[in-house]
Amino acid sequence: MGLIRRYPALVPLLLLGPGLAWLASFYLAPNVQMFASSFWSGTLEGGFSFSLTNWVNYPNALGTYQEQYLRSIQYGFAATLLCFAIAFPLAYFIAFRAGRARNVMLFLVVAPFFTSYLLRTIGWRTILGDDSIVLGPLKAIGLIDPAARILDTPYSVIAGIAYNFVPFMILPIYVSLEKIDRRLLEAAQDLYASSWGAFRRVTLPLAVPGIFAGSLLTFIPAIGDFINAELLGNPGTTMIGNIIQRQFLVVRDYPTAAALSFMLMVLILAGVALYGRLL
Repeated sequence: MGLIRRYPALVPLLLLGPGLAWLASFYLAPNVQMFASSFWSGTLEGGFSFSLTNWVNYPNALGTYQEQYLRSIQYGFAATLLCFAIAFPLAYFIAFRAGRARNVMLFLVVAPFFTSYLLRTIGWRTILGDDSIVLGPLKAIGLIDPAARILDTPYSVIAGIAYNFVPFMILPIYVSLEKIDRRLLEAAQDLYASSWGAFRRVTLPLAVPGIFAGSLLTFIPAIGDFINAELLGNPGTTMIGNIIQRQFLVVRDYPTAAALSFMLMVLILAGVALYGRLL
């Protein structure tokens, strides 16, 4: 205690200590190991050897799985846009119009988290099935072709990703909207701004931090997801997460899996930096 009183500047460092130790142990160290693994050569049976000349793992992996990278970006981007289209109106209603029902609606937003991610995705197979409650009645009354299907298509994969991650978009946007001082909106109306003008010049700019956070919380896990593509898609909808999972756990090609993982992380970091710069 005497040391702290003598050097009060140590207090922030002591408070940061546990968090920094956690990040070093469970984020930095695994990433260093993954980066080193990407320079391995050999097999699991014969053993692996490290050499900096094995950088060819990167161009080889990228050249082989470039299509899956592009597909993951497309699906993640589409799911993020879909989440935003759903989340912003809902978050706006909860923040400004829900009144006493606000807490109930917030609970309903997070309620899916009480169910396993895997079970929620499997449930979508039932919802999107060829004779499900969605397509069955439409086919019965002749509104759509009896051969039409949603399951095992890119649309089902994007819908599954959006469903699983939409709460991560709703909550940050809600927090930003809920913090807006209502007097700013009243001032805008006093200055003869229309409802749309007040929204465009006051509400939307102040909601940008929530949109930014929600977009990251949605896009980052979406681009690396493999459960939805595995359960709701087909071999033509394979994402890079599926490839990494198979390389690690099925093929046991650790160097290729590590190179793919590290390139995905760098791609995400570069995208986040560019997005933050633009926004």
